[in-house]
Amino acid sequence: MRTRLVLTTALLLSSAASAATTTLNVFMGSQQRPEIFQPLFDRFQKQNPNIKIKIETGGATSEAQNQYLTTVLAAKDNTLDIFLIDVVRTATFAAAGWAEPLDAYVPNKDVYLKAFLAGPVNAASVGGKLYAMPAFTDAQFLYYRKDLLAKYNAKVPKTWDELAATAARIQKAEGGNLQGFNFQGAPIEGTVCNFLEMTWTGGGNVSNVNSPAAKQGLGFLVNAVKTKLAPAASSEMKTDDSRQQFQAGNVLFGLNWSYAWAHFQGNSPQPTKVKGDVGVTAIPAFGKNSTATCTGGWEWAVSAYSRNKAASAKLLQFMASSDVQKEMAIKGAYLPIRKSLYNDSGVVAANPHFKSLFSIVTKARPRPITANYPRVSEIIRNNVSAAVAGSKTVDAALNEMQRDLEPLLK
Repeated sequence: MRTRLVLTTALLLSSAASAATTTLNVFMGSQQRPEIFQPLFDRFQKQNPNIKIKIETGGATSEAQNQYLTTVLAAKDNTLDIFLIDVVRTATFAAAGWAEPLDAYVPNKDVYLKAFLAGPVNAASVGGKLYAMPAFTDAQFLYYRKDLLAKYNAKVPKTWDELAATAARIQKAEGGNLQGFNFQGAPIEGTVCNFLEMTWTGGGNVSNVNSPAAKQGLGFLVNAVKTKLAPAASSEMKTDDSRQQFQAGNVLFGLNWSYAWAHFQGNSPQPTKVKGDVGVTAIPAFGKNSTATCTGGWEWAVSAYSRNKAASAKLLQFMASSDVQKEMAIKGAYLPIRKSLYNDSGVVAANPHFKSLFSIVTKARPRPITANYPRVSEIIRNNVSAAVAGSKTVDAALNEMQRDLEPLLK
């Protein structure tokens, strides 16, 4: 009888413990490298044994991930608790009522956020409310082959004309299939950023995409394909395609985000042929204009339909902690959201360019901040991709862009 009572009590305790366990369903894209995040989630689970984390992955691009999340959240589905969103999505998710405001879950919010870079915090905020927790920030840089520049006694280009001339010279001397310049031209977010950077470094801005600066910038990308400086398939080039082609040793100069660095150093599922031969610098400019780069990065948002909001917010603050941000920077080359880590010896040892490019990161420029951003992005990326593909002239692409963007950006 006593044995039966002990067993019954044990079963009841086990059942109670099981019932008290909260499972957080976390969605992220495959490109966000879940293998970097899983050990961090495991650490959180050890510290919080009553919280379990389940990762769901999908979509290799910002657009694909957004399409999935839009479908799930529009149906008020409570399956997901936390999801990663591109920094350009905050206003849209806030306006739709899909992202839970986090102010009530973050004690002394204003003091807490002072340790973070202003850019990621601004991107995560709408109307003074915090709708997401910055996961990591980002910016685009120019990656280049140090070994090839040294071989041909060439300097790191500071202007687009210098880049074109250097790339053409080294391509001719090397022969083979070396790409002089690789950029993103597929209808994706990376293409929006490449276009804005070309426009900004010519002295232009997005409020007038029919300007000489925008024409010069888009014309450079189109001409790079025509002259075979860039690959013929540039209009289909996605961000990770660019990363893999550079990593395989096929690219001299390439535009990409900070995450590419860790891959190039060998922390990657694919082999690298460029370890030790890669340099990183600011994006070139036209003439005497200043360099410019696009604010990037991703944020953790809590679903407004989640049944586990408090536990979700606890995980988000853990992911924003200094120790976690440091590990992400060292193992994944993610740009930290905390200012202090740009002088951390471990972070700088793993990413020597972080310290020298810190001023560029802090001056990165945002894409248009509007609840209409999905449509804004679609207009820019589709027209740029069409011009790069040769199915539209530069003038036609810019005229259509200006016409369609004008009512959205008032």
